[in-house]
Amino acid sequence: MTKINRICGFAVLVLLCAVLFGTAQAASAADTTQAATPQTATAPATSDAASGLYSARGAATCMKCHDQAPVTDILQTPHGMKGDPRSPFGQHECESCHGPSEGHVESAPAPGQKKTEPAVVFKGPNASSVSARNEVCLSCHQNGLRMDWVGSQHQDNNLACVSCHTIHVKKDPILVKATQPEKCFSCHAEQRALTLQFSHHPIREGKVACSDCHNPHGSPNRDLLKKARVTDLCYSCHADKRGPMLWEHQPVREDCTNCHNPHGSVNPRLLKEKVPFLCLDCHSATNDMGGVGVSKQSVAAHSGSLYLYGDRSCLNCHSQIHGSDSPSGSTFFR
Repeated sequence: MTKINRICGFAVLVLLCAVLFGTAQAASAADTTQAATPQTATAPATSDAASGLYSARGAATCMKCHDQAPVTDILQTPHGMKGDPRSPFGQHECESCHGPSEGHVESAPAPGQKKTEPAVVFKGPNASSVSARNEVCLSCHQNGLRMDWVGSQHQDNNLACVSCHTIHVKKDPILVKATQPEKCFSCHAEQRALTLQFSHHPIREGKVACSDCHNPHGSPNRDLLKKARVTDLCYSCHADKRGPMLWEHQPVREDCTNCHNPHGSVNPRLLKEKVPFLCLDCHSATNDMGGVGVSKQSVAAHSGSLYLYGDRSCLNCHSQIHGSDSPSGSTFFR
């Protein structure tokens, strides 16, 4: 009897497993069918070209009329790479940026009338709003150096991306060190004048660009600087002034612009004033020179103070003015 009960119990267990397995297979097949059905149903709806939003022939339609440079130069840029799905030409070609423009393509104005404009116009008298133009660019370029664009000084001044950038060229001038400054100087006239001074960073020579120090797309730091402290930014090139040093000159550690004007100066080494007058802004009327009171009058021309008067004056002796590692360099003599 016990043996019969065991056999019956085993049979019931096998039957139950078969039922459960069949139910699971049916449910899985139903889920697969449901997952496939929406994709098949919505595919035509999400195909913009099929729905008529975008031109079926893409750039070929546009270039029936716009078939000359500089428009066609975009084909030689990263924006014109059809094989890259991240580029405009890898999506809807011209209309990726200019928007669905069926009205522009089919427009047939009467003589003397203007053709309907594309959905988004970037330059010219009929340009779209700044927000509309920037929205197109930021739909792709919103990370990295552009992440602080919202709320930046340039955005607050209603500046459009195409105010600086030129897309329909083989190489955007703003991305070339030799040509970038002229674009910046079109607004920053004061900085243009300073770079024409006797002493200046090699900006006009194409060795340094504005973007080496500033991030025009926005920065949490003052003056759109790339780093929080001016000194840290200067040290990226002038590492020999970094320190730490045994004897440090406090104005140097605090801010390089206490003494230097980075855009240009009429004085050597980008100094804001001629030495010794620059030094006297802090060290005036002191007895640092062996009991002799130091003042602007005592170092004036023909004053007889030969130890201070001259091209370098204070720096003739205090040669390590940025700091010293010598045990006896407390006065920056060595």
